Amino acid sequence: MCPERGETFWLILPSVSKRFSQALHELAAFLGLGPSEPFILVLDRAGWHTSAKVAVPEGIHLVFQPAYSPELQPAERLWSVTDEVLANQHFETIDDLVDALEERCRTLREQQAAISSRTLYYRLGCWKQDRI
Repeated sequence: MCPERGETFWLILPSVSKRFSQALHELAAFLGLGPSEPFILVLDRAGWHTSAKVAVPEGIHLVFQPAYSPELQPAERLWSVTDEVLANQHFETIDDLVDALEERCRTLREQQAAISSRTLYYRLGCWKQDRI
């Protein structure tokens, strides 16, 4: 996500540790990254982010925040608004839950001003303007 413009990129995956490399490759393809198009991705130090098994595609450079510093990660402010449609709800199946979450992500993607207002507490240079 880009706090400055409120742009988001969402992927819903069935697990995290083995799927993080897939997410990086999807992001690289989505943004058209490669050796001549570098991109810095700032991450926390979750085990699946720092694993030696992570395959980082060309063009993406991972920069890790200090340990135990969620206040430095603007994306942390999005979990409450992402989860609010799921809280206190009963879903008959996992597919129903995923459908609700996908719809929420689509809705949030259109709410760039709201995303920016929650996450832009310091300025970042991110995402080329013509990317999304």
